[in-house]
Amino acid sequence: MRLAIKTKPEHTTWAELLAVWQAADDIELFESAWNWDHFYPLSGDVTAPNLEGWTMLAALAQATRRIRIGCQVTGMIYRHPAVLANMAATTDVISGGRLELGLGAGWNQQECDAYGIELPPLRERFDLFDEGVQAIIGLLSQPTTTLHGRHVRLTDARCEPKPVQRPHPPITIGGRGPKRTLRAAARWAQQWNAVPESPRHWLDLKEILVAHCADAGRDPAEITCSVNVRVHADKGIEPAVEEAAGYREAGADLLVFNLPHRTEPRYLEQLAKAAAQLV
Repeated sequence: MRLAIKTKPEHTTWAELLAVWQAADDIELFESAWNWDHFYPLSGDVTAPNLEGWTMLAALAQATRRIRIGCQVTGMIYRHPAVLANMAATTDVISGGRLELGLGAGWNQQECDAYGIELPPLRERFDLFDEGVQAIIGLLSQPTTTLHGRHVRLTDARCEPKPVQRPHPPITIGGRGPKRTLRAAARWAQQWNAVPESPRHWLDLKEILVAHCADAGRDPAEITCSVNVRVHADKGIEPAVEEAAGYREAGADLLVFNLPHRTEPRYLEQLAKAAAQLV
């Protein structure tokens, strides 16, 4: 099993997050670090600070040297897919080819209502997501892309410069919806990320993913399967490591530790020491 971290950009400062990511960059055990794509905090006071995910990634790409970086996951509803493709290409260039491109359909009604962003019904939202993923892949990998979809229309569209990683940065599709999300992951993802209820639940979802891969003519071994485990500040590190061990036994490839609020850099050293047994 490989290991990663995820920080919550809510209720914190840029200086605190920067220190944590740079500390993770120095710990070889952690292969990647992730944030999220929200504009409001997801817990506690919604008027509290919450740093924007993609500008944060670009800055962290410049401030780190080794660790892979990604947003888990980018809401397709928030940005036009062509704009997002250009953002991803530029961030991959800045990072020297370390971007993990996390994509999801989006779900946060509160943010959409506040900003006047349309949150379509679920079926339409996933239709938009499917077209958006295809548009992004085309823009990142082809000289020009034309797509005449219902929601996304591109005509001889360009995205330059291209990303360092070819044909495009690895795509992570996040979620556990058995019909649309897992089918999209089977078609396009290099990584599938989920927050399951238990290892048994994860195995059930994995079986669905494998079935979708068979329908798509795809080898499921091509898809890294990652799982998020929350580290609770009041419970300590060991319960999270024990939970992670259950997912290792179930066959998960990558374990992402979701860190508590305002984690200090030295906390990562303690986590790495406790989690080394998982590798």
